[in-house]
Order: sequence, then structure tokens, then C-alpha cells
Amino acid sequence: MKFTLKDYQRDAVRDALANLRKARRLWHAEADKSAFSLTAVTGAGKTVMAAAAFEALFHGDDEFDFDADPSAVVIWFSDDPSLNEQTRFRLMEASDRINHTDLVVVENNFNRPKFEAGKIYFLNTQKLGKNSLLVRGHDQEELEAKAGELLPETRPDLRSYTMWDTIQNTIEDSDLTLYLVLDEAHRGMGTPTTANQNAKNTIVQRLINGSGGVPGIPVVWGISATVERFNKAIEFAGRHIKLPNVVVDSTQVQESGLIKDTILLDIPDETGDFDTVLVRRATGKLKESSMAWAEYAKQQEEAHVVVPLMVLQVPNTPDPAEIGRALDTIFERYPELPAACVAHVFGEHTTQRFGNRDVPYIEPQRVQESAWVRVLIAKDAISTGRDCPRAEVMVSFRPANDRTHITQLLGRMVRSPLARRIPGNDRLNAVDCLLPKFDRKTVEQVVDALMSGDDSAPPLGRILIDYVEVNPSPAASAAVWEAFEALPSQTRPQRGAKPAKRLTALAHELASDDILPGAGKLAHAHMHKALDEFQESQKEKIEAKRKAVMTVDGKTVVADLKGNAKSLDEFWEDADTAVIDDAYRRAARIFSPDISRTYVDHLAYKVANPEEDAEEFLEAITEARVTVAGLGLLMEVQAYFDATADKLAKAWLVQYGSQIKALIDDRKESYRQIIEMSTEPQDVGLVKPEAKFEPTKSRENDKETVLPTWKSHLLCDKDGTYPAELKGWERTVVETEIKRKGFVFWYRNPGQPGQSSLGVAYIDGDQYKIVRPDFIFFAEQDGKVVVDLVDPHGLHLADALPKLQGLAAYTETHAKAYRRIESVAEVKGKLRALDLTSEEVREAISIAKDATSLFGGALAVDY
Repeated sequence: MKFTLKDYQRDAVRDALANLRKARRLWHAEADKSAFSLTAVTGAGKTVMAAAAFEALFHGDDEFDFDADPSAVVIWFSDDPSLNEQTRFRLMEASDRINHTDLVVVENNFNRPKFEAGKIYFLNTQKLGKNSLLVRGHDQEELEAKAGELLPETRPDLRSYTMWDTIQNTIEDSDLTLYLVLDEAHRGMGTPTTANQNAKNTIVQRLINGSGGVPGIPVVWGISATVERFNKAIEFAGRHIKLPNVVVDSTQVQESGLIKDTILLDIPDETGDFDTVLVRRATGKLKESSMAWAEYAKQQEEAHVVVPLMVLQVPNTPDPAEIGRALDTIFERYPELPAACVAHVFGEHTTQRFGNRDVPYIEPQRVQESAWVRVLIAKDAISTGRDCPRAEVMVSFRPANDRTHITQLLGRMVRSPLARRIPGNDRLNAVDCLLPKFDRKTVEQVVDALMSGDDSAPPLGRILIDYVEVNPSPAASAAVWEAFEALPSQTRPQRGAKPAKRLTALAHELASDDILPGAGKLAHAHMHKALDEFQESQKEKIEAKRKAVMTVDGKTVVADLKGNAKSLDEFWEDADTAVIDDAYRRAARIFSPDISRTYVDHLAYKVANPEEDAEEFLEAITEARVTVAGLGLLMEVQAYFDATADKLAKAWLVQYGSQIKALIDDRKESYRQIIEMSTEPQDVGLVKPEAKFEPTKSRENDKETVLPTWKSHLLCDKDGTYPAELKGWERTVVETEIKRKGFVFWYRNPGQPGQSSLGVAYIDGDQYKIVRPDFIFFAEQDGKVVVDLVDPHGLHLADALPKLQGLAAYTETHAKAYRRIESVAEVKGKLRALDLTSEEVREAISIAKDATSLFGGALAVDY
């Protein structure tokens, strides 16, 4: 892969491959068909996950412990050829092991008896429609009715095989395994009910279940943000074994920074015609966004500048004059825009006239790369599967009852333009949506749908209607911000992370940035030395394992028919190259293929020189491979090797931390991802927030309340205040802390992920999660800035104790970074506090059965 997979992407690929392995076995061993789905929120990188799975399917993958399927044929199916083209391009962009010649777009002249193994064929609904050249002549009844004196087998257009013939022949070939991947799998499934079960099947259903003598495809993989309809259709038909669905946790996608943190919704305060007002406001936001991205690129010395665009979403039967007036307003408010910066994606595919302007058509999949497009006019074409991360502002002229179209389009707009979060800058991590045709009540319904998720759209995170921008308080000293940035935040550990891979990735980045030239060679040399030392300390065990690799033992069953008895004769045979290669490959999964390869060379060069005796060197290579294979058979080598790699990576991160911190954001993000490649929580510093949006009103049961504002917060609006809804004892905690001697500032730790939010890892069941303590307080003591971490703790939550235990473990390591770390909870109407800096308290927390007894016991004090 050209991209480093995110943690959740790696987990999803691993689970998908487990399903594909089982599906292949079911088909070839039992002739059973199977199906499963992959569900992930928009922006999670479903195509990247599919690319990683296809690489493993065709070529094998050591990281996922997956052997290649030489019989694999993939059909990628969608309902739109342009969407297929975008997917094909993204697969080429993501994969370095899938050749472009293996990505075959099925055109009307396609004419083969069977699909070819090792290739992905792109098909769409139109290519299998009744009048398509690819399927004409397939309907046997229609053929016989129209053939006259011609033989029924005669095909029109001199075509030897229809597409259905090709599919059938591929399925029936025992040397091939046909996999069907349905993109946007919720589309084309119909509604599976008893009432319509006899109705004509959709094309997608014919592919899955079979029809007219053509069997259903053996392995079906549905991919979508909303796969409920697909799952129900599979279960209703009952022709495929349902394998476990792969579901990506939306909170992990949000943590990754691939999708934007905030959606800002603007609506009229009253009913009336506010199109012009909100279009003018939207244009101002487009201008601000353009300037902000240009400034960011200049600050970061980036060659690539994000060029934002505005989407005008119009009804299916738009009024050209209304669109023309909107365009006039845009150019009046933003005269610097070039005249030829407007395009549309209407289904008409021709130049359209809006007012006095002629606007050309552009293919939806080309919008992202076409930086000249600054204003895009769309109905719903851009909302169905296509990506356009440049879309930063949207004005929707859709009527108020078109909630589904709004939510679908927002799903396309929440992708981060640089595929990462901009540290500390909520302005660049937000998307603006202006809805002149909506009233407040309807917008609130949209917000509820977006926040909770439904069948038309999964949850999209933080959505604000009435909001204000807050920035760093001018009264906060540099010393306060230095103390803030020094606070250790923790990352979520990654399942299956490999220290050797982390080390080599770190070495690559250090060398690329000229921080440590030759870091790759140094890392490999360090690991070679460690393996040499391990060999020296385990000579006898390793020699025994070498012999195990070099010989294959077995037993021959000898049957005495006359005496009705059996005996076993043991035998030993020298292992051949295939056996040695297999043992070596398994060892390479422990040491990583790269380090295994260089260690083999390292061992071989100790005993031979290829320039003096090539044959002797080849023998030395074989012996070295046997040694590595033998090492891999020792149970204790994995822990030793991983610990050595982890120790060096941590040492380099500490040694070169200041140089890494001085890099631009894009490069720092690479190191942040490497830091996170660990099975244990890792420490990362906080980033000073430069801009953030906060709500100014709360809403409950159709009643709106203006939020109170607070002083002395690290972030504030132009009046020096910070709006915050503090409930019950949250308010008590803040009021108590700001009265303490030496208090200077407080910070409400964001509940959303981001580099400006302090996170603490904790274990809930068998999974790591992140808790974000509520408040950080800053005080001056003895001429220095000191920090207090105070977390009001909800005892009613099921994970109250695991969170408390996570905070205690965090304090064990990081107590010196704070003056106080306290957890506060209400017990029997009283606020009680646990001092986590106390070793006695931490010990009690580690063995406790519930959190309530701790706060109600003798170790807690009145707050």
C-alpha cells in the first residue's frame, strides 16, 4: 500500500480478509455461497480499505497473515460508471501492488468466455440493463420469440458471449473464485418484503441470487455507509450464508482526522425570502476560508494550497433566474473570483444558462482536481458516493422537506481536504452549511438526524446552529501556554501493532527529514546485533529448531489384514526448498519481511563473499534462511525482538523529539501516526488551539436557552468571555477552583478528539478507549505556573470504574506534570473527591469492584 492504514482501517481489513478466506473455503469445499457487509461512516476511507484487501487477496499479506488466492476474480459493481471511474483511480492511487492493467472497465465490446483471475472488473447497472449490448440475446424466451428460423443460440452483433454467459462460466469454473463487491450497497436492493418477493428482481438481486439459469455469485461483499437494506435483502433471500459484518467505529474515524470536526449550520431567524442574505454570508465564508487556507499553506511552506469551493444545491427542477441572481450576489461580494469559475453537474451534461451567465458541465469525479471550479451548482449528483473535500461551504436551495438530500450532501463535504486534522484550528476543521429555505424547527430535526444517525445518514459528529468563534485569550501569558503544551495526552493503543514495523517506519521518516541520515540501516544493524546476541544465548535451542526445519518427520500406518492389527513406522526426510521457504515466511511475520531479508544477508556475509565464490554465498543464504526459520520457532523470540525494537523507537522519539516538533504540520502528522503504532498508550503533547467554535444556546424540548458566559477561560470571544453549559456540580467545580489562591486560567477540555484535547486511555472490557477529563486549571505558585486536573466523574455510567482506573494509571506515570489530579463525584448529595496522586488511593482504585464505594469511603474527602 502507498498509504499507511489507520488503526480502524487495519482492523476492518483484517476482519474482511477473515471473511473472504472463510467464504472461499465454503465455496470450494461445500459449494455454499456467502455474504457480508462493511459499514463505515462517510470519509472513513472505504476504498482504501478495499484496496488493501484486494492486495492481500491477489498477492498475499504477511501483516494480515493472509495467503494469496490465485483463483480470485473481483467484480466491482455500482449504479454509476463515473463513480466506478473514481473508484478505479483511487485504487491505483492507494495500491502499489495492483497494476493498472488489472483494473478492467467492462465496455460494450467486452467479449470473453470467462473472467481472468487476478483482475478487478468494473461493471455498472446500465451495462446489465435489458438493452445493453453486453446482455442482448441473453433472455432465452425473448430469443425464441424473435428468432424465427434462426437457431435460438444465435447471438446478435456477432457476440459469442453475453455478460451473463461470462459470469456463469466464471462461477462454474472450479479453478476460479468470483467475488462481487457492491459499492454503495444500499442502492438497487429494493425493499425485501413478503409482498414483493415475486416481483421482478433488480439487477443487483439477480447478480446476488442468480436468475434465468445463471447461478448467484459465490461471495458477495457489500460496502456502504448504510448497509441495512443490503443486509436485510441477503437475509430475506436466504441463499447466502451470512458472515460477520465488519463495522467501523465512527468515533475512531473522528479521532483519525479524516473527517471534519464541526458542521456549522446557518438559518434565517424568521420566515421570509432570505436567499440573497445567506448567499452573501456564504460568499463571505468562502472568502475567509480561501484566505485561511492560503495563509496556512504559507505558514507551513506547503506547495499544495487547498482551494475551497462553494456548492449551490438546487432542486431537481431549478429556476435558472434564481440561480443567476445567486451567482450575481456571489461575484458582487467576492469580485476577486475569476469569471470562469462556475460549473454544474446536472444530468443534462450540457452548458446551462443561469441569468446572464453560461455555465459549463463538469463530471462530478473531476471537481476535486479542477481547482478552477470555485462555485459548483448541483442537484443531487454530487451527493451519491463522490468525494469533494474542497467543498467547504454549501448553500442549499432545497425546500425544507428535502432533509435526506441535505444529509447526503453533508456526508460528501465533511472530508478533510488534507486527509488530516489541522492542529488547533477549528476554522479549517469545519464546514459551513447555509439553509435559506429551512425554518429553525426543521433544521433542528436535521441536526438530530445527523447527530444520532439513521438509515439515510450515519452520525456526523459535532453540529452547531447558534455558535461563536473563540480564540486564545490575549491575557494568557506565554508561560501558561507553555504549561498547557507540555501536558501529556495519551493515544488509543492499536490492536496488532508491530514494534518492528513501527521502528522501520520511524527510521524512514527520520532519514527523509534529514534528522538521522541512514536511520534505516542503523535500525536494521541494531536489530541484527540483537538477534546475534539472542542466538548466542540460545545456541542449543536454536540448533534443535534448525534441525526441525531441515527435516520432515511423519508416520506410516502399516495394516496387517490377516492379523487384524495396525502398527506405525516413523520416517524422516530432508526438507525441500518449499518447506524451508514456508518456515522462513512464518518467521518473517515475526521479524518483518525487511529485517528478515537483511538479517539473512548479514548472516551470509559472515561466512561467504559473493564476489569471491557466488555458489558458496548462495549456500550461505540458504543456511541463513534456515537459521531465521529456526529462530522463528522459539516461543520467547517474539517478546525479545519486539521489546528491542520498541526500546530503540522510544529512544529515538525522545532523542529527536525537539527536531520533530519543529517540523511543519504535515510532517509532524506522520510522526504522530508512528507514535500511535503501539499496543500500549503513548504520550503526545497538546497543541495550542488557535480557533474554536462553541455553541451559544442550548435546546431542550423545543425550548432554547442562552448559555451563560465565563471569564478567565484560555479561549474567549471578542468580549473576553467563553460560553459554556455547566450542569450541576460541573458549575460547582469551576466556581470552587477559580476562587483558589493563585488561580489564573481554566480550560474546558473538549469532549471531541483533536490535538488540543487531553485524552487518557482506559480499558473497558477487552478494548482500549479514551476518556477526556473535563477541566484543567492553571495557577501561579512560587513564581511558576502549576496545573490542576479536575474531573467531575459520573457514577451512573457503566464505565465509571474503568475510567477512574485509567486516570489512576495515567497519574502513576504523569503525576509530576501536575500539582493536583482529582476525581470528583456526588455521593448522597455531597461532592466527594479522590486525590489520585496518593499511592494508597490508586491501589484502592486498582482492586475496587465499583466506583461509588470509593467516593463514599474513607479515602475520599469532601470537595
